[in-house]
Amino acid sequence: MTEYNNRQEFEMGHWPDLRQAFNNLVQLVWSDRELSEQFKQEIFTMASYASGCQHCQSHGAFHLNAMGVETERIRAIWEYETSDLFSDGERAALDLVRAAAQIPNAATPEHFEKLRKYFTNTQIIEILAVNSAAAWLNRWNDTIATVTDQESVDWATENLTDVGWHIGKHTGDDSEQRKAHPINMGWIKERTAKDE
Repeated sequence: MTEYNNRQEFEMGHWPDLRQAFNNLVQLVWSDRELSEQFKQEIFTMASYASGCQHCQSHGAFHLNAMGVETERIRAIWEYETSDLFSDGERAALDLVRAAAQIPNAATPEHFEKLRKYFTNTQIIEILAVNSAAAWLNRWNDTIATVTDQESVDWATENLTDVGWHIGKHTGDDSEQRKAHPINMGWIKERTAKDE
């Protein structure tokens, strides 16, 4: 297998204006609107699963854990179709996200027909915005095989291996390794209880 030498040279931080613009977009997409922050993070995790980005799957799952979401619910994202932890409306949203995150895109008019039973147009736009922001991160991180932080790897290895998660190509040597998830490094603004 070919090594991803010097992959850190291609991280978004090397173009600070781009990173800031994308961070602003992420903050807007995850801002308080009609869908909960938890559900948006679940959508992100499903989009990452459907696109095949193991790095973003572990980040999404770990972020949910950091928000206080029960491990059983997080694990159930991988089996949402049959899990009684998700409502019919949540399943309809995750169906669209899973289809839309694939290449080629597998979303159909039927997905939207089903979604309209449970969500307003504004809420559907929020679902699409999260899915699209996830797509950016999935493509970037999966392309350069971003090294996943040890905190996310440890949590995902312990809790998600038996539902199909594995680190894959997102390993690296000690010089590339971050020890903590971005939320614990101050890269992601953590919401306070009064914000919710």
